[in-house]
Order: sequence, then C-alpha cells, then structure tokens
Amino acid sequence: MEILAKRLLELRSERDLSRRVVAASTGMTERTYQRYENAERDPSAPVLLALADYYGVTTDYLLGRTDEPK
Repeated sequence: MEILAKRLLELRSERDLSRRVVAASTGMTERTYQRYENAERDPSAPVLLALADYYGVTTDYLLGRTDEPK
C-alpha cells in the first residue's frame, strides 16, 4: 500500500526517528518495519493500530482515507 508507506516514512522523518527506534517501540523487527515503509508488506490490523498509536494519528490517516492526522 503506497500511501501507507509514504505516510510512515513522512511521520518517522518529521520526528527524526530511526527505523530501529520505531520498530522497537512498536514490538517488531527493524526489517519488518522497513518492509512497511518500502510497501513490500502490509501490516496486520493490530500492527496498524500500534503504529497509529505510536505516531498519534488515526488508522484512516495512515491508510489514506483522510488527510487529517487526527
């Protein structure tokens, strides 16, 4: 999912975070998170919720259903 990958990269970059930090904070490996950012893999619903919670945005925002992060 291209929009999800784009939004994850933007959110992480805006906060000046490494993939390693985000991955560890959300309970996944760095490689798994990298696959989400590169649109090589789509996260499960629980992982999507964890990412939205971590970044403080809605799942709709991550999925491109809205342009408003909250």
